[in-house]
Amino acid sequence: MEIARVLFAVVVLSGLMGEAGIAANSGGNSKTSRIYTWTDKDGVRHSGDFVPPEYAQQQKSVLNAQGVELHRDEPPKTPEERAEELRLQQEKMQRQQHDRFLLTTYTSTRDIERLRDERVAQIDAQMHATSGYIETIESRLKSLSTRAMQFKPYSDKPDARRMPDDLAEQLVIGVTEVRSQRSAIEKQKQDMSSVRVQFDADITRYRELTTPTG
Repeated sequence: MEIARVLFAVVVLSGLMGEAGIAANSGGNSKTSRIYTWTDKDGVRHSGDFVPPEYAQQQKSVLNAQGVELHRDEPPKTPEERAEELRLQQEKMQRQQHDRFLLTTYTSTRDIERLRDERVAQIDAQMHATSGYIETIESRLKSLSTRAMQFKPYSDKPDARRMPDDLAEQLVIGVTEVRSQRSAIEKQKQDMSSVRVQFDADITRYRELTTPTG
């Protein structure tokens, strides 16, 4: 019986010592101490129970008593940083929307290639039509120029008359129209190139989305 009482006393004493150790390690209370760390204007890192007001808006870390980072407070973003963040978010949303469009619109890359070829053929037909129109205008300009050679200032004949106003106007209109149509052809060439680039990018992206990984 005496031995049993001694063992019981040892167990109780050990338990009390353990609880006392836990209380000592926790600072004698249930509250968790926090330490703040921040960097001053000279780049020197500091730590303490509170952050000086002049550094309150800067990035700072909150540590527990063991020095483990609990969380990090980021400084407020500048208007430029917020604008850039918004731009990146919008780009991400647009990419996601386009990915969904690709997956719900096409069943294979062949579908994309077929639509690309149709669009290219349409633009090519427009270019041919524009080229034919330019040839018609240039043929008319040639006839008008032949007539214009009979009048001043193109004719060397002493009795040559001044060019009629309607003829001069038709020449100006014809030259202006040719320039306009040539610009239209250049625009159509650019459109064709853009269509090829866009559809080729869609084909590449579609393959990425539909190719099994792993």
